[in-house]
Amino acid sequence: MHGSTMKDAIIGAVNNAFKSISMANMILAETTASVSELKKDPMGTVSAGEGFPVAILNRNQPVFYCVPAKAYEVLMNKLEDMELNAVADARKGQAVVKVKLDAL
Repeated sequence: MHGSTMKDAIIGAVNNAFKSISMANMILAETTASVSELKKDPMGTVSAGEGFPVAILNRNQPVFYCVPAKAYEVLMNKLEDMELNAVADARKGQAVVKVKLDAL
């Protein structure tokens, strides 16, 4: 193959690979259940995850995650910590302003 033909073939192969990847869905939980199973026994479905999220599938595709309240609380706390760390990192190096609580 010539230079541009080889380049076009490589680009085509990469594009096809990305198309096939985007069609597949990653399941981000160790436990899965169908929508039907969730309808039949919601609490049993939650319990099956043993405290971790359960991926709920419709026609073998993840449609949502059933996340126990405690796991959701932990997730929200971690997100808040990340947001506060980002604010602290953005302010790193700024001048320190001393404030007296009585002055507020």
